[in-house]
Amino acid sequence: MGLSTTHLIIFLVIIIVIFGTKKLRNIGSDLGGAVKGFKDGMKDGSDKAAADATAATAAPQQVTTGTSAAKETIDVEAKTKA
Repeated sequence: MGLSTTHLIIFLVIIIVIFGTKKLRNIGSDLGGAVKGFKDGMKDGSDKAAADATAATAAPQQVTTGTSAAKETIDVEAKTKA
């Protein structure tokens, strides 16, 4: 007992009647965006792993602390109290 063509057509008509074409189009585009985001995330993950491996072998960068960094900071609490 398999699904015949007429069963599939009736099933699709019922789905279209229940959800409507606009809702089905939105579901399709959301699903496509999710798949694309997943693929991009997988690609970025492999790129990050390669970048981390090369960064581990590179010389460490020097962190500078000085008055120039202090001039750029903003005290948020002081601004809201004033």
